[in-house]
Amino acid sequence: MLRKFGIQVGQHIGQHLRSAPRRMFSSTKALYKETPTNAEKEPEQPPSIIIEKDKNITLIGINRPQQRNAIDSTTASKLCEAFSAFEADDTSPVAVLYGVGGSFCSGFDILEISTDEKEEISVDILMRPEGSVGPTRRHIKKPVICGINGYCIANGLELALMCDLRVMEESAVLGFFNRRFGVPMLDGGTVRLPAMIGLSRALDLILTGRPVGSQEAHDIGLVNRIVPTGTALGHALELAACLSKFPQRALNHDRNSVYSASFETSTFHQAVQNEVMYTSREIIEDMQNGIKWFNNTFKADTTHSWLKRDRSMADWDDEDVAMAAAQKEVKKQQEEAAIVEAEKQKQAEKTKSKSKKAAEPKPVEKSKKDSSDDSEPDSTEKPKDK
Repeated sequence: MLRKFGIQVGQHIGQHLRSAPRRMFSSTKALYKETPTNAEKEPEQPPSIIIEKDKNITLIGINRPQQRNAIDSTTASKLCEAFSAFEADDTSPVAVLYGVGGSFCSGFDILEISTDEKEEISVDILMRPEGSVGPTRRHIKKPVICGINGYCIANGLELALMCDLRVMEESAVLGFFNRRFGVPMLDGGTVRLPAMIGLSRALDLILTGRPVGSQEAHDIGLVNRIVPTGTALGHALELAACLSKFPQRALNHDRNSVYSASFETSTFHQAVQNEVMYTSREIIEDMQNGIKWFNNTFKADTTHSWLKRDRSMADWDDEDVAMAAAQKEVKKQQEEAAIVEAEKQKQAEKTKSKSKKAAEPKPVEKSKKDSSDDSEPDSTEKPKDK
């Protein structure tokens, strides 16, 4: 009985499904079968932002090489999160920002807002509190160094200006190419650039949007180092490691004071007052400890000089460098001593040769032939007597 009832119910449901619109059935089938299949076929996308640690240095890489590292809204959010994590990491005093592949950053990914469907969100993206390509409207709490390779243009250049120091490869190109497309600068470029290179030069680059090579960028103070192509990240990491060796409280005190004098104050006296106000008890303690260490390390008791003669100022932050410099100095002294010794031997041989020539009598035949040589008349007469 139950079996018969079940068969009748199944037949009734089947008739109902056959009489239903085919569109609903096919849609349900697609959701059931095609969606998991497509999900399996989709390759896993690499992260658009790479975060690594090299000892105590935080490395933040923009990883969209196929788009010349153009930054979309998702990547911008991840970049902001990466810098927030760096600021909260007490074990990392310096960060390095770089671009994976052949370019540093070609600005905001315009393709994200170029379609008609997304036209209404374009203003929201550009007016984000953090910035359209990252935390460009934020003052990062700790030093950031960027390695510039390939193209660093438009908002990407504004992202580089957010950093404290810029290392640029000799073949890289800078420029506000967004000038050609009517896209304004909204990531701090109009604020930071004049403070770095002056009003006149900043207006030249901003209004013309022309490309700028590495040599000109270095000459006008836009970048701090020029390095061979392919080495920007390595040199930026070396520079970051150098900064990380210094006492960080004093370093950040001076850094904050510089930014305050450049952007927050209107008078010299206000800037000087801020410089004093940024000083804390911890900074004073670090200063006192540093002075004690300096005196114990460098000031010799038997001399009035504050610097020991066996070490140079360039070596006092790294024992390995000091040892290498000492070995180099020893080798240099040995080479100089070898040169002096060789010169002495040469001079002695020359003197000995002259003495030997003066002691030897000259042959008769040579004296007869040379009528002008009459310096030894006795030697010419003796053969005649014989």
